[in-house]
Parts: sequence; structure tokens; C-alpha cells
Amino acid sequence: MEQPWLAFYDKGVPQTITYPRVSLYQLLDDMARKYANRVATKLILRYLGPVTLGGELTYAQLLAQVNRFAAALHSLGVRKGDRIAIMVPNLPQFVISFYGAARLGAIVVNTNPTYTSREMEHQFADAGAETVVLLSPYYCKLKEIQAHTAVKRAIVTDVTEYATGLTTALAGRKLRHEGLMVDVPEGDGVYHFRKLLDAHPEAPPAVAVDPDETALFQYTGGTTGIPKAAMLSHYNLVTNTVQVDRWLSSLEEGKERVMGAIPFFHVYGMTVAMSLSIYSGGKLLIVPNPRPIDGVMKAIHNEKATVFPGVPAMYIGIINHPDVSKYDLRSVKACISGSAPLPMEVQVQFGEITGGRLVEGYGLTEAAPVTHCNPIYGTRKAGSIGVPLPDVAAKIMDYDKLVEKPQGEEGELWVAGPQVMKGYWGMPDETAKTITEDGWLRTGDIARMDQDGYFYIVDRLKDLIIASGYKVIPREVEEVLFQNPKVQEAVVAGVPDAYRGETVKAFVVLKAGETATADELTTWCAERLAPYKVPKQIEFRSELPKTMVGKVLRRVLVEEEKTKQSKT
Repeated sequence: MEQPWLAFYDKGVPQTITYPRVSLYQLLDDMARKYANRVATKLILRYLGPVTLGGELTYAQLLAQVNRFAAALHSLGVRKGDRIAIMVPNLPQFVISFYGAARLGAIVVNTNPTYTSREMEHQFADAGAETVVLLSPYYCKLKEIQAHTAVKRAIVTDVTEYATGLTTALAGRKLRHEGLMVDVPEGDGVYHFRKLLDAHPEAPPAVAVDPDETALFQYTGGTTGIPKAAMLSHYNLVTNTVQVDRWLSSLEEGKERVMGAIPFFHVYGMTVAMSLSIYSGGKLLIVPNPRPIDGVMKAIHNEKATVFPGVPAMYIGIINHPDVSKYDLRSVKACISGSAPLPMEVQVQFGEITGGRLVEGYGLTEAAPVTHCNPIYGTRKAGSIGVPLPDVAAKIMDYDKLVEKPQGEEGELWVAGPQVMKGYWGMPDETAKTITEDGWLRTGDIARMDQDGYFYIVDRLKDLIIASGYKVIPREVEEVLFQNPKVQEAVVAGVPDAYRGETVKAFVVLKAGETATADELTTWCAERLAPYKVPKQIEFRSELPKTMVGKVLRRVLVEEEKTKQSKT
């Protein structure tokens, strides 16, 4: 099929890119040579008046810590291909551990710090992780399940370990009182992070790492709900970082200040915040916890952040914050939003507040993750994920007949490009279902392409609601609810119904100070949607359940509804 989006690349963004055939570690090493004395990371734990509780590392200092970590791992017996789980929130320790593992050719297993012991056990056992880097409060969970895994050693760290200044000791006492720092004795396979690094030189043994070797196991539920590890190579992650860098065409090497407020343990935050900042020689502003949103606004205000990758909940929280006018957010020039649909009104309002451009993008774990984005300085379309990034091919396929659909018709989105994963770890059958023999990645998302080559995610195949035989796409209903001036957030799901099989239910969060009734919102939808799409049930909530990266957990709402119905 004709690919009309290619005309877009004649306006400043290249159709193709020559990618460096290097490891992830080499990106850091290159920037450390060029910008040794520039700040690479700034930890922002909190602001105490004009004082920042945190600390800075220059590129030279960061590289030295990475090399010490690699030397320490090697001395403990870690070799190329071994798995290292990193169970740390956004902290310098994550950056150091990630690039230190890459230096040795070890494979990082990104692990959500909020995981329960059961979830940790499954992931560590499945990955075959032998080393875990984690915060001290999580060590007790590791001990519960360690015997059922291959874990031999734990490297324990604390939130304040890379913080400096007179207030650090006070913060440490407060964190201990809150149980966020605990004493974990060394010995018997337990090591303390800074102590371990300080005991090793900055010269780890030379290890040849091929860019096509696996760098990361990134776990995802995918379309089946079974947690599985997408195997992403150094080349996958390097190419996607470069693609995003080229897309943000106004970036100036060595001058950007990138907000690191979305989790690095999620591939979106890892690539679009951490890796992008390192690749561009920027200053990575590390925010361990973006909640409440005041902390993010203070960081932008005080540090003059220029690039702010985030999720819709962050931008919605900022534009609706009662004190937003007290912060100077005009330093922001470019933002890519991912993980969930981004209403156009949010894009416009955020641009009015900051003067920067906020656009919606799209990606998935299996693609490292970004594949599409609206142009930063071109036409952005409401409800669209934009056009494919350079070197990404995309097409819309019939889900049953596996033939390409005509322009404008809906089908499954397939993508191909240099960032597509190698496959799922230990799951050849799942890999074969997801990646075709000629390299196309089946996303599991229903989409369409318009006459200009812009793509629209209609919804997940698994989230499609079938009510009395009619197919209802949740996003279409959500967009209508978002247009209501009283609605801050909304998610629509299919819940069990004895008569219709499924029925449409909306879960709504109103803006602060607003009131509305279910009948009011039902009428609003009825004026804008076909009758079978109008929510039959509306539930008001103070907040919606979300992942740490900000994606609404639709399945949690459905399960809650099923549980509620089973008790009646």
C-alpha cells in the first residue's frame, strides 16, 4: 500500500537514519569523553524551601561509578549473559546499575519496585536472575522467595545514598522512621551498594559486547495476560533512542534538561527519558516519585526542564492544579506523551501554560517502545498517534484473513523496524504468534490510517466491548466524556450483563469543585454517540487505578465489577 506519511519526512525529519552499531554503555562513554564536567544526573528527592535535597553527578563521575559497578559485578562472578534484576525506583543507582550491567554484557531484568513477593518470585525465577539490586525495605520480600529462585546475591541500597548536603542526615532519619530505609546486615550474599563500589577500581575487565546481543528482559502482559520477557538487544534500544532524538528536532546536544519522572524500570521511561538524556549529553532530572504532581512542577520551575516525557495523568494533573500559575513552566519546549490516549484539549491547554509542544505518541514494550508520534513542530491530529518514526514501517491488517486493509478501514496494526524485539524469552510459540516470519510485529491494537498517513488507535483487541452483538470501542466513548468540561478523567469498560452479554460502563473522575450526575453525563453521551455506545452505567470515583507509569488499569475495574456482581 502507498505510504503517504513519507511525505512528512521531506519537512525536516529524515526518512532513514544511520545508527551507531554500539552497545548502550558506549553511548555513555562517548558523552563522558565529550562532556566530562557537565552534570549528567541530578537527583531531586524534594525541595526544602530554596534547598534541593538530592545530589549531582557529572558525566565523568557517573562513568566512574558505572565502571566500579561493572568491576564489582565481575568480581562477584557475573559474566556476559547473566541476568541482573534492578528493583529500584528512579535514582542514580538505577542508571549506574543499568549501564554497569551493559558494560559487562549482562542482561538487565527491569523489575517494578511495587511488586509483591509472589510477582517477584515469578519474574526472578522465569528470568533466571542471579543478582538483584534493590532498596533496603524490599529485601524482606526477597528473602521470602529467594529459595524458589536462582538469586545468589543481593546488592542493597538506600534512597539517600547519592544525596548530598546538610539535610541528607535529617531526611535519612525521617525515612527510617517511615520504614523507607532499614538496616540490612552484610554477608551471606548481601552487599551494600556504595561500599561495594568503593572497594573496586574504575577499570573493569574488557568485555566485547555485540550490539545484537540481548541487553534487557522487559516483562509485559502482552495480549494474553501471561507475563513474558521481551528480549531487547543493545541495537534495539540504541536505535529507538536515536529515532526519538531525531524526532525531537530542536534538541541541542549537551544543553537539554530532561525530566526523569516516569519510571526507568518501564521501557518508556528508560528510553525516552534516561537513554535519550544520556545520548544527547543532557542533564537527567531524576524524580523518584512524581506524586503529588507539585513535585514535578517544582522541578520544572527550579531546574528549567526543557524536555518532559510523561503520561496523560501528569499533564492533566498540571493543567488542573489550582496553583499552576505560581510555577514558571515556560522552559518546557517538547513533550511526548505515551501509555494512554491524550485528549487534544489537554495538548492545547498544556501548550498555553508552558509555551511548549505536547504531542501524543505510541509504542509497545516489544518495540523498545516508540513506533509512532505526532510531529513536534508539524500537524498534530486529535485522537491520532501520529505517523511512524524514521525507518518504521506500518500497515493495517485484517485480523482474520491476514490481508492488508484499504486506507481508512480498521484492522490490526502491524509494525516493523530496527527496534522490534528479538522475541519472548523461553516462549517460542508466543514469539511466533507475535512476530511474523518476515519480521512484522503484530501489536494487538485495532487501528486505522487516514489519507495523510496518520494512524489512530481505535482500541486493544482484548478491550473491545460486544454488547448485544454490537461492537463498542472504549476509546470512542472516552473521547466524548473527555469533551465534557466537568470531566477530568474517564475510562470505559465492558462489564458482565445477563441480557446484553456485556454492557458499557464508564468510570469518571470529575475536576476539582465540579459536580455532575450520571443522568447528566448519559445525556451528554446520547447527544454525541449511537444509542448502543452510550454508557448504561456511570460510576464516579475520586481516582482511577493506574500503573506506576500512569496507564489506567481497565482490567482492575472490570474485575472489581465482577466481584461486586458475584456478591449480589
